[in-house]
Amino acid sequence: MNLQQLEYIVTVDKLKSFSKAAAACHVTQATLSTMVKKLESELELVLFDRKTNPILTTECGRDIIDEAHKVLRHSSRLKELASEARGVIEGELNIGIIPTIASNLLHRILPQFLSAYPKLKLNVREITTQHIIDQLRNGELDAGLASTPLREDQLEEDILYYEKLMVYGNTTSSETRFLTPKDIADEQVWLLEEGNCLTDQVINICALNSRQMDSNLSFSPNSFDSLLNIVDNLNGLTLIPELYCKDLPAERQVKVRDFNPPYPVREVSLVYFRPYAKLRLISALSNEIRQLIKPTLQTSHLKNSEMQIAKL
Repeated sequence: MNLQQLEYIVTVDKLKSFSKAAAACHVTQATLSTMVKKLESELELVLFDRKTNPILTTECGRDIIDEAHKVLRHSSRLKELASEARGVIEGELNIGIIPTIASNLLHRILPQFLSAYPKLKLNVREITTQHIIDQLRNGELDAGLASTPLREDQLEEDILYYEKLMVYGNTTSSETRFLTPKDIADEQVWLLEEGNCLTDQVINICALNSRQMDSNLSFSPNSFDSLLNIVDNLNGLTLIPELYCKDLPAERQVKVRDFNPPYPVREVSLVYFRPYAKLRLISALSNEIRQLIKPTLQTSHLKNSEMQIAKL
């Protein structure tokens, strides 16, 4: 039995196909199949039902796969410890990030981070919060970037920054300043698709009722660009995060309005599970994000009492 065989069976279990698993592991299907059969012979167990399509993991195979995940994580941790002893940041880090953070954060941090740590391979997936949690649990991800608090048992939340939520849209006066988020509850408020974490935060902090915004239109955009195009052409308001505001062209920035304190903010954190987290690599990423992003945000000058965290 060796680590390569364990990687093969974990990949077959994930992809439910020997051919796809072989491609993912960069070996021929014959090589992978032979190695899996040798492991099954050594264990005197059948791990996969090959008669089905897609391939199914047997009941006893499920227990073996679960343990194989743990062994591979421990193996990865041993390599990290060796790197730590040498004072080197290297290895591989798998990160999930929600779309409403990815679109305006990644281009601000990746160039400098990759330059600072050339021996670190960073794999980034843009996925939903629930997928981040699920993939952290099964070991597909090492960490995630998401809005918090998530209130998940055993999930560590390393707070990176607080980001203002600001009003965007057409108002009757260019001088309009909203006192509190609830002041827009009676306005026509456009939101991202249902289930998006930012949508949930806006509904909660603005005390919005779930209602259709137009009598003969139901629209659930999944990007800020689509959302703002609707607001520009059909009027109404929406809430957008501060980093996204910074990337808007000048003609759109004039449509951004602020609240009075306490300002609504969203909490952005690096999340991960212990005990198999790649703590040294994760710490390097979190420190880099703080240094690059926090000074650029208005919240860096605010007291805690001047901020109201939008709940999920």
